[in-house]
Amino acid sequence: MELGRVGPAGLTLAAVAREVGLVPGTLVQRFGSKHGLLVALAEQSAKDADVLHGRVREEHESVLGAMAALVVESMAPMATPESFANHLAFLCTDLADPQLYEHALAVHQAQGRVIRSLLAEAVFAGELRDGTDVAALAGSVQAITAGAGLTWALDRQDTLARRLRQELDNVLAPHIPPRRSHDLEES
Repeated sequence: MELGRVGPAGLTLAAVAREVGLVPGTLVQRFGSKHGLLVALAEQSAKDADVLHGRVREEHESVLGAMAALVVESMAPMATPESFANHLAFLCTDLADPQLYEHALAVHQAQGRVIRSLLAEAVFAGELRDGTDVAALAGSVQAITAGAGLTWALDRQDTLARRLRQELDNVLAPHIPPRRSHDLEES
C-alpha cells in the first residue's frame, strides 16, 4: 500500500490486508496493531536508505549524477501534492511518537551519511573543489531537499523531480571546479 496515497487516516490494518490479500487477523498476529505496522515500516525505511545509495552509485558514472538520482528517487513517492501532504502527515506522526521518531531520525542520519559519503567521493574524483566542507554541504543538501519539496508542494511549479534537481544544482554550483562547470554546460 502506497502511504502517500492513503495518509495516516487511511492506513488501517483492514485496508492493508485487503490490498495484500490477507485477512486482518494475520496482520494483527504479525504486527499487533497499526502502530506495530508503522514501526516495522519505519525500521525497513532505515535499512532501505543504504540500499538506495548502493544502487544509484552503481547506475551512475558521475558521483554528482548519483547524488542527484539519490535526492530525486528518495522523494519520488511524494511526486504529487496530495502524496507529499500524506507523507508529511506521516512525518508529523513520527515526530510526535517516541518510538517512530527513533526510526525517522535513523533514516535521516542514514541519508546524511550517504550524502556525506557521495560528496567526499565527489571531492576525491574532482567533481567538487578540493577543500569543500563536506559535512556542511551535506547538511545543506538535506535542507534543500526537504525545503524544495515543501516549496514545490505549496507553489506547484514544475515537477518535484525538476525542482529538486534545480535546487541541488544551485547548492552544488559554487563547489564545482571551473573546468568541471564548463564540461557540464557542454554535455
